[in-house]
Amino acid sequence: MLLVVPLVWLIFGGHYDTAVFVALFAGLTDAIDGWLAKHFHWESWIGGILDPIADKLMLIGCFIALGMVGAHPEWLTWLVVGRDIVIVAGAVAYHNLIGRISGEPTLLSKLNTCVQIVYVVLQLVNLTTWIEFPHGLVTASIYITAALVVVSGLQYVIIWTAKAAHTRKQTSP
Repeated sequence: MLLVVPLVWLIFGGHYDTAVFVALFAGLTDAIDGWLAKHFHWESWIGGILDPIADKLMLIGCFIALGMVGAHPEWLTWLVVGRDIVIVAGAVAYHNLIGRISGEPTLLSKLNTCVQIVYVVLQLVNLTTWIEFPHGLVTASIYITAALVVVSGLQYVIIWTAKAAHTRKQTSP
């Protein structure tokens, strides 16, 4: 979480070379943290909630910054941010109306997060002077990312709506 602000600031400032390294460092430390938690059984309910929040803050910050510097269309930023707003609003509603939620992401959601990370790194590298990716690759990555954002968001809505209905039905007199 501590690297979100510096990374976004680097993107806004046009320091893309450094932003790539900060993004990779953030990803590496997140992976090490996850491995340590699983390997040594340091997992907790709060960790299961905070880790995806940190990931989402990083990705949302990057998508907003990349959108504002013109690296991708504005609609993609709105789609990514909108999906996460819907999921958070749904989680809050579920927690307040039904009960405690668990922070287990679906396989599709994990794929979506992975694709978003690859997309952000691809765009950051594309903004550097190191390499310019073919326009078709960048365009395809935008649409693949968008498709996974929509499908994984819909999956969450469907799954949690069904869980809420099932739980309500069981607790009704």
